[in-house]
Amino acid sequence: HVQLQESGGGFVQRGASLRLPCATSGRAGLSYAVGWFRQAPGKEREFVAAISWSGGSTFYADSMKARFNVSKDNAKKTVYLEMNSLSPEDTAIYYCAAQSSSVTFFSGGYSVREQYDYWGQGTQVTVSS
Repeated sequence: HVQLQESGGGFVQRGASLRLPCATSGRAGLSYAVGWFRQAPGKEREFVAAISWSGGSTFYADSMKARFNVSKDNAKKTVYLEMNSLSPEDTAIYYCAAQSSSVTFFSGGYSVREQYDYWGQGTQVTVSS
C-alpha cells in the first residue's frame, strides 16, 4: 500500500511559478511510477505529467510540456511538479497518483487516470489575472 500527500498549492498571480511536492510513504513507495493530474471546476480530471519509478523517463501533456517539469528525489521519497508561467487556466486541484505496473505505464498507461492505483487528496492552485 502507498500513501501520497500533495502540498505547495496556493494563490498566485499570473506569470508566477510553483513547485508542488508529492510525498510518498509505504514499504513499496519507491516502486511505483507517479503521475500528476489536475481537475478544474466543472471539468474532467486531466493528465499533467508522469515520471517512471527510476526517474529516467518523464511524460507530459502536450499543452504543458513547455512550462511544467516533473522530477523525483528518491532519498526523500518525493516527486515534484514544477510549474512556470502560470495562468488562470491552470487553476485547479492538483493530484498525484501512483501506478504499480511498469508494463502498463510504459504502454501508455501513464496518462490514464484509471490505471493509477493510489491517489493523494489534492492541493488547490489558484492563479489570478
